Order: sequence, then structure tokens, then C-alpha cells
Amino acid sequence: MLEEYRITGRRASEIAASVERAVGSGDLEPGQLLPPMRELATDLGVNPNTVAAAYRTLRERGVIETAGRRGSRVRPRPASTPRNAIRVEAPPGVRDLGAGNPDTALLPPLDEALAVAARHHAEHPTLYGQGPLDAEFARLARASLDADGVPHGPLAATFGALDAIERVLAAHLRAGDAVAVEDPGWGSLLDLVSALGLKALPVGLDDDGPLPADVERALAAGARAVVVTDRAQNPTGAVLTAARAAELRSVLGRFPQVLVVEDDHGHAIVDQPLHPLAGATAHWAFVRSAAKAYGPDLRVAVLTGDTITVDRVLGRLGLGPGWVSTLLQRAVAHLWASGAVDARAVARAYGERRDALIGALARRGVPANGRSGMNVWVPVPDETGTVARLLHAGWAVAPGARFRMSASPGVRITVSSLTQADIEPIAAAVAAAIGPVPTRSYG
Repeated sequence: MLEEYRITGRRASEIAASVERAVGSGDLEPGQLLPPMRELATDLGVNPNTVAAAYRTLRERGVIETAGRRGSRVRPRPASTPRNAIRVEAPPGVRDLGAGNPDTALLPPLDEALAVAARHHAEHPTLYGQGPLDAEFARLARASLDADGVPHGPLAATFGALDAIERVLAAHLRAGDAVAVEDPGWGSLLDLVSALGLKALPVGLDDDGPLPADVERALAAGARAVVVTDRAQNPTGAVLTAARAAELRSVLGRFPQVLVVEDDHGHAIVDQPLHPLAGATAHWAFVRSAAKAYGPDLRVAVLTGDTITVDRVLGRLGLGPGWVSTLLQRAVAHLWASGAVDARAVARAYGERRDALIGALARRGVPANGRSGMNVWVPVPDETGTVARLLHAGWAVAPGARFRMSASPGVRITVSSLTQADIEPIAAAVAAAIGPVPTRSYG
């Protein structure tokens, strides 16, 4: 079973350390079966409870996983960026529609906001021992959340949406726990779940958001958390509607201890109303990032949730970076207060490009999805061939493999840089590249 490697130790900590050393050196490989606890206890001359404690420690650290009577195995090494590596680099002369960036022409200038923040800092410098939130940032964030019907809860600032989601998941879950995630969904989130040693359970979706039956199935299968994108879902553009939110709240009400994490990264670039799930269960978190509307390099998001969740996030944040720069918080607060982004105009600009592309594809018999945000999802029968033919035609798109678990194949087209003159050429190229049109959209 273990061939040449022999686990050693008399105490639980020593046994766990022995296994970890072997995994780190490669003597124990991913997927390798460990001895049954009683068998190893006999070999080591220790109490079976000692081995059980060692295995429990290894599970909590994400080193091994246990599948009931099938025993305990060394976990696959968590991937850090495999999905981000599944991308197509646009060579010179090829238009890049796969990076997923916002239109820089729709982002506000930061000069004034940063200058205001610097002047405030000169008068009221942030020092060690002060609170982690800028008062104006907190006030404006709370007012915006209140206006959108997000339940009241304590606030925290994080380094973007993914940072918030990571901290929330780590505050409640342990390696080996299952998380229900959208499929297709945000590739970085799927990477994060794997890197945390968690198990992703796919949840299908349509234009109205996650499918209630799939969510219930995942929760019944043991998922301890579910992550939902409220608007501008990446990559499909789905929007959680009022009716779908009501269905999902009903499902979540039957699993009151499940952690619900909502990502509203589409705030200020969409014109559809928010229908939050926050409060449907005892533990919840709602995160709103400034990246898409105000600039990815700001690296600021506001997080709210139940008291236990936010307190745990703040406690862990305090042991690491301490706080998100109040200079950046103040700059974002100024952007919010000054109306630097006309959300309706931005939503209209992205919407016109999405609708034009979807319409041009439909005229060619190609179905596509994109109700909100800056992306259009196009189902294809052959991702690799489609991506290669589009690249040859002068267009780089994102392969659907970056976003899928068990969902049907597709490609993501980011419309941010498209002009009206681009619509017909890209639609014609897509239609020619995909060949026979699949009958399903996604999910």
C-alpha cells in the first residue's frame, strides 16, 4: 500500500508530521491510500485513537481526504492558477476579447480621488492601533447596501472580491468541506476552492441565476457553503431575478446552517435591480467590489455579513495585513460621493455592445447568453477548434474550460473593447468557427 515509505511516530503530532514530510518529499503521492487506522496503530504500537487524531489533523490541514469505507488518501495537490493558464495570448494583429477587462474609457480618472485621499491623510494620518475602516467609506457603503435591501451587518474592507470570499470561506470551512459553486462560473473562484482544499460541487444556472434544484441537490449532498453571483455573472452574464431569489431563499431555508456568500462585483456597471439572498441562513456574507466600475488596480471591496462571519474576517485580517489602506478607502469613498461613475451610462454602453453581438449571432443561427455585465457566453461543440479558428481569423476569446466543471462547452467573449464596426465581423467569425450550432445554451 505504502510500498517503501514507512509512517513513524508515537504521538498524533509525530504521526501527522511523518505523513506531511512524505507528501512534501514526494514519497507519498497524490491519491495514494493510507493504512486503515487500526492497522497503522498496530504497526506503530499506539492506541487507535492516536492515529485517528493524526488523521483528523491531516484532514484539517488539507493533506489527506477520507471517503468512508474507501479509506483515507493523500489529497491531490491544490492547483494555484491552472484555469488562468487556460487562456489564449493574443499575438500582434489579433484583437483580445478574452482577458475580461473593463473598457478603460468607462473608468473614472483617479487623480482627484487620490489627491483628496492624500490631503485627508496629511491632516488625519492613519497609524497603528486605529480602526480598520475609514468613516466616510463605511458610511457610503452602508447607505448603498441599505438602498439595495442588503440586511444590516458589520462592515469590513478587503482587497477585492476574491480576497473577501477567501477570508469568509476560511473563517467557516475546513479542508475537505464541500462548496456549491456556479457552473460555468468564475475561474478564479474555482481555483480558490481547490487551493483551500475544499471540494467544489457544480450548480447549473440559466439567465435568471443558479437553478434551485441543483442548489438543493448540492446542499443535500453535504455542501457547507454556496457562492452566488447576483449580477453580471462571469462568464454567462446571468442576473438573479426576484422570482429566482425567492425560490433559492426557500431552498436555503431548509439548510439554515449553510454559509451563503454573494458576489456583487457588477455593482455600478449593471442596471438590473439587486435581489440579495443575504439573511436566508444564519451565516452569510455579501461582497461588493470597486474593480469593474472604478478600476481593477484599486483593489478595494466592502464586505458585510452576520456578526460572527465579519468578526472572524476582521480578526484574521488583523493578524495579517492589518487593514486595507485607508488612502484607497478614502479614494473610493470620494469616487462614490462625487458620482464619478454614471452607472446607467456604463450599463447602457456594455448593454448595447452585448445586445448587438447577441443579435448579430442570432441572425446567423448562433445562440448566446449575456443579460448583464461585459461578457457574452457562446455555446460551442468544440472549444479547442473554435478558439483556434477564431485566433486564425484575428480574434482571441476565452476558452470555456477556464470556467466549466461539468457544464457544456462554450467560449467567453468580452465586449468591452468592441465598437459598432466590430459587431458584424466578430459575429461572422464566430459563426464560421463553431460549425454546427449546439442545441443547449449552458448549464
